[in-house]
Amino acid sequence: MEMREELKKRTGEVESIVDSYLPAEEGYQKTIFEAMNYSVRAGGKRLRPMLMEETYHLFGGTEKAVEPFMAAMEMIHTSSLIHDDLPCMDNDELRRGLPTTWKKFGYDMAVLAGDALMIYAFETASRAFAMTRYPDRAARAIQVLAEKTGIYGMIGGQVLDMLAEHRRISETELRLLQKLKTGCLLRAACELGCAAAGKTDAESIEAARAYGDKLGLAFQIEDDILDIEGDEKTLGKSIGKDAASEKSTFPSLLGLDACRKLAGELTEQAVAALAPYEGRAFLETLARSLTGRRS
Repeated sequence: MEMREELKKRTGEVESIVDSYLPAEEGYQKTIFEAMNYSVRAGGKRLRPMLMEETYHLFGGTEKAVEPFMAAMEMIHTSSLIHDDLPCMDNDELRRGLPTTWKKFGYDMAVLAGDALMIYAFETASRAFAMTRYPDRAARAIQVLAEKTGIYGMIGGQVLDMLAEHRRISETELRLLQKLKTGCLLRAACELGCAAAGKTDAESIEAARAYGDKLGLAFQIEDDILDIEGDEKTLGKSIGKDAASEKSTFPSLLGLDACRKLAGELTEQAVAALAPYEGRAFLETLARSLTGRRS
């Protein structure tokens, strides 16, 4: 089976898992459920829960208890996108070819939907305790999820992103910003898969972290390139936003050719991190498929 078909198959499987944990759209407050579900169901690569599931199996995990964490990860990612699109941040009206949540449901409901998904994600993750024989693993996985989501992770990166608008920052600052804003959830997906599988040795943890870190940075560089060269219809979102906001990006600091080279090098470093482990083939192919992508 070709990688494109394999990805489509696995994306569908992940979407079924995520969808099974979404709230029913009923009751007096059903508008918030509709806004949450609209945002999660808007599509996307489902890369983070897919990475989590693959890493979990790579490190020997066999239980269904990873599934609530997969759903929680996608909820947190979607929460960040809802907030990122708001007029007070990136002011985007299009996401994955559809009106953004604030355009569809209003500014106030979008704020609440983003907040609700973040909180509901941890409620969802906690369901793993009833599905596992290893509650200590579930506890560690929730800790990883919280650490990489909060002020020392994704949210901290969003703060740096806002503070970096309309000024030029160094490559060192930019790497930190993107390591937190984009990279933290990709790293969390891999590290959480490792933790949920019960791996506590330094070698396994470092391999999961290194794969997620390198892949996350390569992914962001490719995103920066697409914001310049991508097709808005193919991407399903506005392009040229970074330049309009006068944001420092990897292409603006390094140039496009250097960025393509760096993304390729980081991808190979991610692949190399998993070299000691059998069953890594899909994760290797997945990492390389993200380099030079068109969407």
